[in-house]
Amino acid sequence: MICYSLSLLVNINFMYSFTPKIIIMKRINYSILLTAIMLLAGFFSMAQTANSNSQTTKSTTMKTYLIERDIPDAGKLTPEQLKSISQKSCNVLKDMGPQIEWVQSYVTGDKIFCVYKAENEDLIREHAKKGGFPANVITEISTVISPATAKN
Repeated sequence: MICYSLSLLVNINFMYSFTPKIIIMKRINYSILLTAIMLLAGFFSMAQTANSNSQTTKSTTMKTYLIERDIPDAGKLTPEQLKSISQKSCNVLKDMGPQIEWVQSYVTGDKIFCVYKAENEDLIREHAKKGGFPANVITEISTVISPATAKN
């Protein structure tokens, strides 16, 4: 692109000595317009490619699930133990691919409640089995409400 611009300038200088200023200005405007069109076409092409890629990866519907895990004394787990459990879960998820995702978990006295997004319940069960985690109750979340719901 830089070489083209430099050659354009050389051509303009050469033409200036032999042609009237009006013709030179028309050629400059034409060159600027042509360059702008090529740049815009490139940007639109990249945007369409990015858009089609994002549509392809999100073509499957992810559902949200609440998983209840019975773990005696879960509330007494140390930060190191929780970190180890989290790392194990993340490694299993990485191997399973993008059709399942861990959102967050809540640790209570004898349970851990986890929120996951997945294409189906079977993936939740597979994750639990591969990770060695209990999945005592799996519930699909149909709707989420909050204090903001009262205001709508």
